[in-house]
Amino acid sequence: MSLMGNPGTAMGAEPVIRVGSIVSETRTLTTTDGVTVNYELGTFYVPENRNRADSRPIGVGFARIRAPQPTGAPPVFWLPGGPGFSVLGAFEQSDAAGRGRLKSWINFGTVGDLVVVEQRGYTSRGEMLEVDADASPLNKPATLEQSKASALATARKALATFPDKDLAGYDIGAFADDVDDLREALGYRNITLFGGSFGSQWSFAVMRRHPGSVARAVLSGVEPLDNNYDMPSHVYASMRRIAFDADRDPGLKPYLPEGGTMAALRTVHDRLAAAPVVVSVIDKSSGKPVSVTLGVGDFEKALVERSADASEWPAFVLSLYHRQYDDWARDTIEGRKAGKRAIIGPLVDTSLGVTPARAHQLLTDPAVGVLGSWNFAPYIAAADVWPTADMGDTFRGVVPTDIPVVFVHGDWDTSTPIENMLEVLPYYSHGHAIVVHRGGHDGTFYQLREDAKAKASVYAFMRTGSMEGLPSSVTLPLPTFAKPTFAANNL
Repeated sequence: MSLMGNPGTAMGAEPVIRVGSIVSETRTLTTTDGVTVNYELGTFYVPENRNRADSRPIGVGFARIRAPQPTGAPPVFWLPGGPGFSVLGAFEQSDAAGRGRLKSWINFGTVGDLVVVEQRGYTSRGEMLEVDADASPLNKPATLEQSKASALATARKALATFPDKDLAGYDIGAFADDVDDLREALGYRNITLFGGSFGSQWSFAVMRRHPGSVARAVLSGVEPLDNNYDMPSHVYASMRRIAFDADRDPGLKPYLPEGGTMAALRTVHDRLAAAPVVVSVIDKSSGKPVSVTLGVGDFEKALVERSADASEWPAFVLSLYHRQYDDWARDTIEGRKAGKRAIIGPLVDTSLGVTPARAHQLLTDPAVGVLGSWNFAPYIAAADVWPTADMGDTFRGVVPTDIPVVFVHGDWDTSTPIENMLEVLPYYSHGHAIVVHRGGHDGTFYQLREDAKAKASVYAFMRTGSMEGLPSSVTLPLPTFAKPTFAANNL
């Protein structure tokens, strides 16, 4: 174990934790491929509230994998998504998904050192701030008013659960400052940012607050600072692009009405808007019969959630079109049960908010009539209760920059639609976009999995800053679309 930034600690004594301290240890593991990895696993201590001189120190977890050979390139700082996503389990044998992530991290050694940074308030090397979310009633359909009330209740519960925490300190500006302070503590002059989804938004915040520390960046699933809440019409446009291919899939053709998947979607929406349905199924957990009421709000929420898997959601819509509700009912029953919820998400999102212009566009967007305002209205309703201060329009607004950035974005992404990236690209004088046709909400190298040359050019950009060889577009093969679970000959 080593302790940096705290020279007053005596040999053998417990370290006295101060802001700026790093407590870390060097470890070794062998991957399933037989590759030996030496890495540093550490905790970096930062002030909980950066606006208070007497703020207590809190831990932020990080890991560092040094390059096998010096490259002279800035280290890559890998920022995870969420907010509320802990990734250091990649170094644990029991975390299968994490081990796959570790396999990809090793490849960054061709660029330089890799530093993976976790999030204040949701880190395995510090605190995981979560509250118990209440169950939702099964005998009523989901409504926006109920969702707003739930968001308010969660905010109030968080304040009551953590009276000893200064929750005002958990905004995206503090996230950005944590990264820059860690950069300095580890002795790096500048860094390359690598992030997807919220990791991209976090990267935008670092570039806004510490532009001189950022050599370049690679961002996917792009979420600009003023695009905290997705525009419904942009989500809907991504769904239509998916439906174009789904409607031509031979396995789905027997289930399609005239007008295809999107016509089926509108029919189900209109049907449930006219009257909810009550569905009785066997509960997955208890094995007992349970009834649930499903309405148009449940459908709107499910559309946005399920469309993230492009190969699955057309079958979901077509099943409901043919009045096959059982699978949806079982999933909804599970979703309405009580559970844990990370509070770092609403703390960050409500403080970031949106500019007045963006708010107007959201509220007047024509696709609200189909997808609803679920992804922003509850946050806006609870914003005044959460203690993180509004970041302000100056911070949120897009400004020109000459930081070199490669954007990788799929045109099937319904979580952060490609329009997000297209809106900010003109502000990057040294920006380059790689549009991935049929790409979803995935990381850069998964998006580019079919194009080894494109992947190599992104690694080369991170190492040298050169954009030579970067493609402008990549096309993924058609996925195998799932079929409804009932036979088409029964229609």
